[in-house]
Amino acid sequence: MKYADITGWGKCMPPAVLDNAGLATFLETSDEWITTRTGIKERRISHVPMTVLSHIAAARALACAGLDPKDLDLIVLGTCSADETVPNTASGGQFMLGAQNAAAMDVNTACTSFLYGLSSATAMVRTGVVRNALVIGVEVISPYMDWSNRNVAVLFGDGAAAVVIEASEEPAGVIAEKLGCAADARHTLRVRGMGTIYGNNGLQLGDTRWDFDGPEIFKRAVLGMSEASQAALERARVAAGDVDLAIPHQANLRIIEAVAKRVGIPMDSVYLTVQRYGNMSSATVPVALVEAIEEGRVKPGSLLLTPAFGGGLTWCAHVIRWGERTTPLGTSDLELPPCDKTGLELVHELMRRKGNTTKGFDAPLPTR
Repeated sequence: MKYADITGWGKCMPPAVLDNAGLATFLETSDEWITTRTGIKERRISHVPMTVLSHIAAARALACAGLDPKDLDLIVLGTCSADETVPNTASGGQFMLGAQNAAAMDVNTACTSFLYGLSSATAMVRTGVVRNALVIGVEVISPYMDWSNRNVAVLFGDGAAAVVIEASEEPAGVIAEKLGCAADARHTLRVRGMGTIYGNNGLQLGDTRWDFDGPEIFKRAVLGMSEASQAALERARVAAGDVDLAIPHQANLRIIEAVAKRVGIPMDSVYLTVQRYGNMSSATVPVALVEAIEEGRVKPGSLLLTPAFGGGLTWCAHVIRWGERTTPLGTSDLELPPCDKTGLELVHELMRRKGNTTKGFDAPLPTR
């Protein structure tokens, strides 16, 4: 039986930090209000487009795997904040990496996009369609944020991470998963203004209004992530007690705690980044995975559980058996361009642009 081992990993985080005190300068909120409800202390705001973040994260993952971009067969980019819809954003990544032999596709299931993409790529590796794949989870949500809406403005941040998977005879990589969607509740998390339907609906494209039913999302998220986790563990024929580390979607600390309790995993076996990065949507799980590896929390042979949920309302959980290697084979010298602004200054700049420009970021996009 063929498996799809994770052989490379890399992340790219914007340097500009927006902490809760900064949000309190223009929203009716406080550090205590945000922290007690979400566990979030700060988040990152990107000074570059998401294509740039994903390019650097991808290059680092490829270097970690010791894989030349020209030998890459597939790029799957998971995001709900794509720089462009046509052409897809993954094709821009292919061009920037010089991976001219790779197929490229985007996946948008909101916060679960990376994990849905990982399932898609794993299936193609295991069935022999491709030998290897690069799976990216990236979001730059800040330009789409309604910064006047306290319910959502305090939650989200920007970031990117990627993994490389390669065909293997060893039982490593995703060994079981469960995917689903509670579509009857899709209206509880909706961003009005991100889509062609809004061109004739009184909203300028990019000028967003967020529908966010917090209590219903909380209930659905806990239920979906818990049931998906239990189903995936059963499919893998392992128990919650066998899990070495849970790396959940980092939307809200209280959701994570509730899911861990229902599944039966102690919080000291749950890896957290929500306090320093907030909800990075599709980037939360891969960023947390990379940092857990870097901190030595992932060992050779570790059993990982990665439950998540997102707008739609999509939900999933993956059981991952880690391979033998936890150190990179190589490194990339790519770095972000310098940022001379704070997170708060970047947000003020975004707010000034809202409604009076369609230029967006000044950094160039791929030209092909």
